[in-house]
Amino acid sequence: MHMGGIVPMGNSMSAGTFPATSVELSRLLTAVRRGRVLTVTGPFREPPSLLVREIGERLASNFCDGVAVVRMDHRFGIRDLTAALGCVPGMPFLPCGTADAASWLAERDVLLVLDGSDHLGPETLDWLRRLLSVAPGLRILAAGQHPLAFAQERVHRL
Repeated sequence: MHMGGIVPMGNSMSAGTFPATSVELSRLLTAVRRGRVLTVTGPFREPPSLLVREIGERLASNFCDGVAVVRMDHRFGIRDLTAALGCVPGMPFLPCGTADAASWLAERDVLLVLDGSDHLGPETLDWLRRLLSVAPGLRILAAGQHPLAFAQERVHRL
């Protein structure tokens, strides 16, 4: 079990435990491609986590700068999130500092997968909202017990 941070792609599914039908998965893949923010919610941690990591894996080739999966199991502030993003294998170098990270992300075509989004602090959620307004290539896919409450968010309940 990871203690927060990066979850390597390819480690997401366990045979027989996938929480979505193929029709449901197809709809969610389309929703991520067409929308800006999708949150998968459910009463238990693992089904939404499995689902968003699988979606990230399947959509990796759709984003020029890739997919960044960050798993959070404790409170995450802005610096925690930008530090975790700086450790994503295969991602281009992420500059230090939240202002630098925002301008860097604003130029990227990337899917940000937030696994355990209930751990994001209010200031981090505000930062992500501002980031969406300046980063046209950014998509957010989140898993948590509750929606992020973003204006352009779509919510899928398991």
